[in-house]
Amino acid sequence: MRLIPDDIPDHWLGQVADHDILCLASAGGQQAPILAAAGATVTVLDASEGQLEQDRLVAARDGLALSTIQGDMRDLSIFPDESFDIIFHPISNLYVPDVRPVWTECYRTLRKGGRLLASFYNPVVFVGDRDPKWREQGLIRPIHTMPYADTEDMEANELEAKVARGEALVFGHSLTDQIGGQTEAGFRIAGFREARAPVPRFVIDQYLPTFIATLALKAL
Repeated sequence: MRLIPDDIPDHWLGQVADHDILCLASAGGQQAPILAAAGATVTVLDASEGQLEQDRLVAARDGLALSTIQGDMRDLSIFPDESFDIIFHPISNLYVPDVRPVWTECYRTLRKGGRLLASFYNPVVFVGDRDPKWREQGLIRPIHTMPYADTEDMEANELEAKVARGEALVFGHSLTDQIGGQTEAGFRIAGFREARAPVPRFVIDQYLPTFIATLALKAL
């Protein structure tokens, strides 16, 4: 199971057999089938029907049982309170403009003593100008402040071209929203890890870990 490029402690996930697990915005045929094979009852919620189909294909190929639901990570109203023991939420909340509803819904749908394993980017990755000429020179030109939003910070022609290509819009969230948002929802942060990008995409990746993972617990 990969939450970030580096390994996370085994106890973060723990034993999953006979546990109800929500793979939140993490379809794609990777995490959910592994959890199902380990004996968990797995539900995958994702906005992408194409990614959900990958989970269904792997499950059918390997004779695994899992449920797939197309939906918005900010709205888990389809699930009653305290539906899950574990929520696995790898890097994906950069695709919503406000991350706090995600944490609130995770807290609501987790059972007492439940665990939220989440990962996200250090917001520093959103600060720099993405013009390739700066990367070619090994330079970082800071031009964006947090929170970042494609809808606000991209040039109109670039935004129009991105939408025309069918690419998802991206939003950069502050650590206050990412980590503080979890504690404000009621969670206790019980674990924290960082990891470097295996293949640096941005100049900043060469200088510090840009992946962050947290383990958050709901009180008993």
